[in-house]
Amino acid sequence: MKATQTQILVLGAGVGGYTAAFYAADLGMKVILVEQDAALGGVCLNRGCIPSKALLHATKIVHDSELSATRGVSFGQAKIEIEKLRAWKEGVVKKLNQGVSFIAQKRGVEVWQGRGYFEDSKTLRVETKEGQKFIQFEKAIIAVGSKPALPKAFDLGNPRVMTSTEALELPEVPAKLLVVGGGYIGMELGTVYSSIGSEVTVVEALDAILAGADADLARPVVRYAEKNFKEVRLKAKVTKMATSGKQIKVNIEHEGKTLEELYDRVLISVGRTPNTNDLGLQNTKIEKDEKGFIKVNGKQQTSDPNIYAVGDVAGGLLLAHKAAREARVAVENLAGNPVEFGHAVVPAVVFTDPEVAWCGLTENEAKQKGIEVKVSRFSWAASGRALATDKTDGLTKLIIEPETERILGMGIVGAGAGDMISEGVHAIEMGATVKDLAETIHPHPTFSETIMEAAEAFHGHSSHFFTPKR
Repeated sequence: MKATQTQILVLGAGVGGYTAAFYAADLGMKVILVEQDAALGGVCLNRGCIPSKALLHATKIVHDSELSATRGVSFGQAKIEIEKLRAWKEGVVKKLNQGVSFIAQKRGVEVWQGRGYFEDSKTLRVETKEGQKFIQFEKAIIAVGSKPALPKAFDLGNPRVMTSTEALELPEVPAKLLVVGGGYIGMELGTVYSSIGSEVTVVEALDAILAGADADLARPVVRYAEKNFKEVRLKAKVTKMATSGKQIKVNIEHEGKTLEELYDRVLISVGRTPNTNDLGLQNTKIEKDEKGFIKVNGKQQTSDPNIYAVGDVAGGLLLAHKAAREARVAVENLAGNPVEFGHAVVPAVVFTDPEVAWCGLTENEAKQKGIEVKVSRFSWAASGRALATDKTDGLTKLIIEPETERILGMGIVGAGAGDMISEGVHAIEMGATVKDLAETIHPHPTFSETIMEAAEAFHGHSSHFFTPKR
């Protein structure tokens, strides 16, 4: 066989993959990027982060326009044109697709379209439209991502049972939508469909939605859902699904009763699974864990010394920005610079209404691990900006080490929480104390000012919130 030679092979062109390819090219390496989809960008750009945030932005306007009547500004009832909304969302995605392709070209990254399969630890077979091609590489980075989990009991072969992939295509506005899973994907897409006219019911097996977030941060999201969804059922379990004409018949166990209900569509959002099947990994020395994720060390190196893995396929937090950092760590090591992912602070953001974001140690984690912490909170009911914009349901909290008063964690729920949480990441990474945050001048009136106020409140000095001095 005749094979194309390259220094670095990157399999998968999602955020982790294209970040790795671009960074390696910047460092002077010869790179081939292999992607089976026609468009670059992976799940995040094409079927995840970007289209979901576009739809959340569009549909939030509907909710805000309804609330504006209390301010004396009325728009009348919103009209949803689903085809135009879908086309606009796809336009956003297409522009970003083109951007990634353009940057790949400018950086001299060679892009192959096709499905990759490892023949061995040095060779990748690529199934392309033109037939089989082979790449021989010195080192490889696997960044093939993950896909929505669909338990066999729910896989009816019926398009009315959707994962997030199908839900983001906006096939229609179902009159009645059941969301199975109250995590961030379920709550975000539930918010979208509720805003465009669906009657949304959420079923969550645990005793709370957004299980990763502290209860006080999730509470405003619960209140929004209770007001705008038909129902949120906690400690509930879907036991059976079946096609019933043009609907889905669902059996749900809740509060000691078995309910049988009909829905026009069902969204399954119960987690994600890695795309590690049918890659030829058995022809390498790569090892997987019991859930199918590729095992890596702190350098993102697999048990095969020639191959690294980054992003969702390597497990941990399944977040695009984590994948991007892991990609840089892998490339640094390939370039001979010994770098480890280590204890990097990875922020999490849920783009519900209101947004929820946190980083570092959470209050729940501190309790579970028996770590002594102090907590300082600032309610947005005392924020001038929040009052002026009807966003008083927000909260900013700091998790603080008692002896040193170092910032160990930050949590925010409220408008723009995702844009503000980076200040918390920076504070933790730099070893900042609560006094450092309190003495950092924040502009007034802003939502970001609540971070300073939370820090000031720790010592009882907040100008807009009274707390006894410590």
